[in-house]
Amino acid sequence: MTEYVYLNGEYIESDKAVIPIRTHAFLYGTSVFEGIRAYYNADEDQMYAFRVKEHYQRLLASAKVMWMESPYTLDEYIQITKDLLKKNAYKTDAYIRPTLFKSSIKVGPTLTDNEDSFLIFTTPFGNYFGTDSGLKLCVSNWRRTSDNAIPPRAKVSGAYANSALIKTDAHEAGFDDAVVLSESGEVTEGSAMNIFLVINGVLTTTNTTNDILIGVTRNTVIELAHELGIPVKERSIDRTELYNADEIFCCGTGAQIVPVESVDHRIIGDGKTGEITRKIQNLYYDVVRGKSEKFKEWCLPVYD
Repeated sequence: MTEYVYLNGEYIESDKAVIPIRTHAFLYGTSVFEGIRAYYNADEDQMYAFRVKEHYQRLLASAKVMWMESPYTLDEYIQITKDLLKKNAYKTDAYIRPTLFKSSIKVGPTLTDNEDSFLIFTTPFGNYFGTDSGLKLCVSNWRRTSDNAIPPRAKVSGAYANSALIKTDAHEAGFDDAVVLSESGEVTEGSAMNIFLVINGVLTTTNTTNDILIGVTRNTVIELAHELGIPVKERSIDRTELYNADEIFCCGTGAQIVPVESVDHRIIGDGKTGEITRKIQNLYYDVVRGKSEKFKEWCLPVYD
């Protein structure tokens, strides 16, 4: 089956989509991107792209940090995404990667006087992590970049060298992923996902000012917790609070909602998926497939 991408204002076959080797974004990591999921509902023969508007709002916020001029409006981004998914006509879950990038052919890292271009590709995509058991995490020796270095609240491709080092070292040490601390030693997030703790029945997560990417899935979890009557607290979290939490789970577009079994070899709770984690998981998977009328506005139907 021919698969299409969107590049420089055109839908083209994916194997014909290329950029020059001297493209600024390739040389310097000067692009911003989003990861969006689309879920296939077989009962309805419908594909639902999840929280597309919120993802593009964040893309535009990242672009502002990186001195980028958006070539499209919010509504145009949403329509391009829908049209591309329709052309690719998946009958399975899919991942969407829109990217705004500095496309000038030039040497030197300056962001100004540097053309901005847009591309988007999609691909079939299942679970990022296995579903048989919770994650085994460590606390990384690497620190998260700070707001005054490479701001985590902007989803900048070059910043993911930090995530790559964190995740690779965790894997090589026998863990699934890692929890990352800030330069001041407080919990931030995982290598590329936000983190929630359950402490005495309260769903607890890091502040938006704790050097994290302000996740769309993070926001979704908070909204779903309110719907379920689960209290939520956003605050600074110390490393040792991880070890004594009743439950921990990570979340993100790729990760979805994934429970944590252990941190630094300390078993979390009884080592199984906790009650609050399970409730949020179950509601989340109904919501993203368009099965919840209350949250249906978050789901963009693709197949008319």
